Amino acid sequence: MYQIALCDDEIEQLHKTEQMLTEYRKSHPDTDFRVDCFESADELLEMVEEEEYLPDLILMDIYMPDKLGIEAAKELRDMGNPCRIVFLTTSREHALDAFEVEAAQYLVKPLAEEKLFPLLNRFLKEMQEERKRYVLLRIDSTVRRVAVDDIVYCEAQGKFQYMHFSDGSQCMLRVTMGRLGEMLNPYPEFMRVGASFLINMVHIECISKLEIRMDTGKKLFPPRSSFQAVRERYFAYYCGE
Repeated sequence: MYQIALCDDEIEQLHKTEQMLTEYRKSHPDTDFRVDCFESADELLEMVEEEEYLPDLILMDIYMPDKLGIEAAKELRDMGNPCRIVFLTTSREHALDAFEVEAAQYLVKPLAEEKLFPLLNRFLKEMQEERKRYVLLRIDSTVRRVAVDDIVYCEAQGKFQYMHFSDGSQCMLRVTMGRLGEMLNPYPEFMRVGASFLINMVHIECISKLEIRMDTGKKLFPPRSSFQAVRERYFAYYCGE
């Protein structure tokens, strides 16, 4: 399910946009999304910051009394929220500012179905493709969307798992290695090695009897008894077997 947030201080316009989305869902029964309405930018920002609300798409009025949509979008980006933002407005005055916050679209009111529906078609298709390559993780009491390609390997240390990323950072996860394996099972590039490692084969640079060297320079030392199985799995993956 996708989460779509509507943010507009004009209540009548907010309800009209919500109704358009209801009509879109009726005409596209294969889509699955939830709509949440916010009458102020601060209300939306509070939800995102405190309640771990992660909208996939935000339709936001650019002119609101409590805070301009551009300002709210900057705060969302500062929180690390990568969602698509569509600004709704009666003026193009802030069109250039919209690019600074990586707005996906800039629509002029009054909003019409013939403008909104093609946009939803494109965004929902894009999000569906993107979601295939992301996993949601709970890290330090927050929910974070992590790109599968950025995961280099995971290592078990006691009751916790440590996930290491291509930029050199890492995070601690309070899940079992088995659960982590289930989450990454849809992605064939991940290989379980012994009891302690879950490795992204895309990031393997070299395999020997003593170590697995990753493209980040990190060297992993799995059980020697696993070498033959690891090598066969690695070759099979790259041969498309």
